[in-house]
Amino acid sequence: MRGVFARGPAVRLAALAAAGVLVLGACSSSGGKKAEKRATEGRRLKIAMVTHSGPGDTFWDIVQKGAKAAAGKDDVEFLYSADPDGGKQAQLVRAAVDQKVDGIVVTLAKPDALRDALAQAAAAKIPVVSINSGAGDSARLGAIAHFGQDESIAGEAAGRELARIGARKALCVVHEQGNVGLEDRCAGARKTFGGDLRNLYVNGTNMPEVRSSVTARLQADKDVDGVLTLGAPFAATAVDAVKEVGGKAKVGTFDLNKGLIDAIRAGDVRFAVDQQPYLQGYSAVDALWLLKTNGDVLGGGRPVLTGPAIVTRDNAAALEAFTRRGTR
Repeated sequence: MRGVFARGPAVRLAALAAAGVLVLGACSSSGGKKAEKRATEGRRLKIAMVTHSGPGDTFWDIVQKGAKAAAGKDDVEFLYSADPDGGKQAQLVRAAVDQKVDGIVVTLAKPDALRDALAQAAAAKIPVVSINSGAGDSARLGAIAHFGQDESIAGEAAGRELARIGARKALCVVHEQGNVGLEDRCAGARKTFGGDLRNLYVNGTNMPEVRSSVTARLQADKDVDGVLTLGAPFAATAVDAVKEVGGKAKVGTFDLNKGLIDAIRAGDVRFAVDQQPYLQGYSAVDALWLLKTNGDVLGGGRPVLTGPAIVTRDNAAALEAFTRRGTR
């Protein structure tokens, strides 16, 4: 059997992590909030999440849903803010420190930009966990844990899928320059693809421009028979670009949303590499709650993997209900 339920160790680890989340949720009524009140002398914990992308992005909406679910279970006050600019994201981290939060969840798409702000959090004895991007920099910058997928390993999985669907010359569409995670995905895919894979840098904040850039490259090089996008919304745009030029390039992508499941089932998108963003948000908030209420630290100094999980036409139907409610 193919797909998320029959892949390698990273997928099995993600499944185990998900099972752990379910166990925690099931136990909350019998001890979660009471344990927190004992550990914090009745004071409600406050946790801030600061990411490099935010509301309106379907991926980050799913991350937030997971975080809010954990915050609700743990009776935690949850604060959210985001900015794609590394310097402004650092300012948001400093604002969270000034608010004397009990923990900070942060993404490290541009890790060096956040170095000083995270040092400020450490000086204030505020624990930090990272999610999604920057696994390789997480410990160096003082985070006690990281929840996400190894982007290089995920890229390698995507490269194998590109080869499996028969592509020989492909584009890796990078929608945010300077994002270390996106670069790692393309580099990983290049290792295992076996064909010619070249990066195409686009302005991800302008979808018509993304489509125009992909269309122009397909028109200029008729040998391109594969397109790998690095986020679910860009996959649909790539499909439109392929149709516009009358080409036969096959599209694969990273991440999921409701529309993408439909596109996979229709065969317009051949595969998606899912990193389970709901699990990232949920696990990060719950990890900080566990630290503050029971002294627990997840991961043992290594990233806790939430992916990659490969979704194809073979297993897309099994995930459809979850994508429609906005949790996958």
